[in-house]
Order: sequence, then structure tokens, then C-alpha cells
Amino acid sequence: MTGRVAWPALPALILLFVFFLFPVVRMLGLSLEGGTLEWYAKALGEGLYLRVMWNTFEIALLVTLFCLVLGYPLGFLIATTTPTWATLGFIFVLLPLWTSVLVRTYAWMVLLGRNGVFNRLLMDWGITSDPIPMLHNFTGVLIGMVHVLLPYMVLPIYGAVRRVDPAVVAAAAGLGASNWRIFWRIYIPLTVSGIFAGCVLVFVLSLGFFITPALLGGGRVIMIAVLIEQQVREALNWPFAAALSAVLLVATFAVYALAQRISQPEART
Repeated sequence: MTGRVAWPALPALILLFVFFLFPVVRMLGLSLEGGTLEWYAKALGEGLYLRVMWNTFEIALLVTLFCLVLGYPLGFLIATTTPTWATLGFIFVLLPLWTSVLVRTYAWMVLLGRNGVFNRLLMDWGITSDPIPMLHNFTGVLIGMVHVLLPYMVLPIYGAVRRVDPAVVAAAAGLGASNWRIFWRIYIPLTVSGIFAGCVLVFVLSLGFFITPALLGGGRVIMIAVLIEQQVREALNWPFAAALSAVLLVATFAVYALAQRISQPEART
């Protein structure tokens, strides 16, 4: 009986093996070229590459923090407002997902450039006399990545807020609790699962982000995915690129495993 149930999943399993498992195994084999850990020692032992990894985790953490600060109010508003405004909010949240990341990144390059829209407005209004550098630096990468990844924070939070029982909120209001107290004592504790899911999703996606850091960073802000691309395209050092990819894969799995362990305290007992 079990075999019959598994048959419909066979095409998906074959697809997973061909396009995911086999390339990963091939990559691991390439990183161990010559039967040594030379490339891993280089990736984890040289200051330059350790700095790139530190930058990657730092950017991922900041992007997650900004997405949480911006995404929670937006997800909360969409979940608690009227159906009309909720529909409008969903349109603005989901519409960017229908547009290519490359297109959105080029749009930010137009907006953030020295002669871009933002700098022209700031100078026209007399706020600044010279253009503010917002492109090809840390700031530009953060802005672009937060914009791209914000929906992945909003949607889990929206789902968590929607699961809050309205009767609990009504009871608290009936007992004299203020809106601010209801928010902090009811909504925040009951939506921790959505916050946690959104943070993990955004952080993991940020670790392997490539297009936005490559274009908005302009070669000055190097994340590990950008470094891997440089090793493949410019240095033609496939074994080292494979080792870096393996390190990134292990780091991603480690973050996910840690998140699972934190979210399920009973697993530690």
C-alpha cells in the first residue's frame, strides 16, 4: 500500500535528484579535488574570505531586522483592517513578486544614483548641496534587499495575526485594556511563531542573495554569493567556488536547524 501511495511522488523525486541532489554531490566532489581539504582551509582560514562571510551574515541580520520592523506593522494592518484595505495592501505586497528581481534592482539603481530621483529631490528641496552616495555601498545593498525580501516577512506575520482569536482581543478590551496593552500583551506573544518564521525565511534567503548585492554593491560590497560568482567567471577557480558553495550550504542548514531547535523546545528534552 505504501508503494502505491509513493508512485505519484516519483516524478517529483526524480526531478529533485536530477536538479538538486546530483549537482550538490557533484559540487562537493569538485571541492575535494585531489582528495584534500585545501580549498576549505583557504575559505575558512584566510582573513579576506572570513571577512566576506562576516559581511554576508551582517547584511543578512540587518536585512532581517529592517524587514521585521517594517513588515510587522504592515502585516498587522492588513490582517486587522477592513476587507477593502486588506485587498489593497495585498496588492502592494504581492505586486513586486510578479516583477523580476533584476528589474527591481535596476529600478533602485535609477533611484539611488548620484543623479537619481532621490538625490535630485534632496538637492531641489535644499536639504543637501551635493549628492549623497546611496549606490555601490552598504546602504544601497540594504535598501534593495529589504525591498525584495519584505513580502517574505509580511506574509507569515499576516497569517499569525489572522489566527489570533478575536474573542480574546474583545475580552481584553472589555476588561479595560488599552489598544497598546492589547498589542503588547496579546498580539505579540500570540504571533511569535509568525515573527520567527518570517525572520528565518528572510535571513536564509539573504545569505545566498546574489543579483541585488552584485548590482547595488558595485563590487565594493562583497557577499559570499558574489564571491562565488567571481571565482567561477573571473578566476575560473571551480574547486574553490565549490568549496565556498559548500560552506554557504552548510551555514544555511545550520541556521535552519538552529531555528527548528529554538522553535521546538520539547526537542531539547
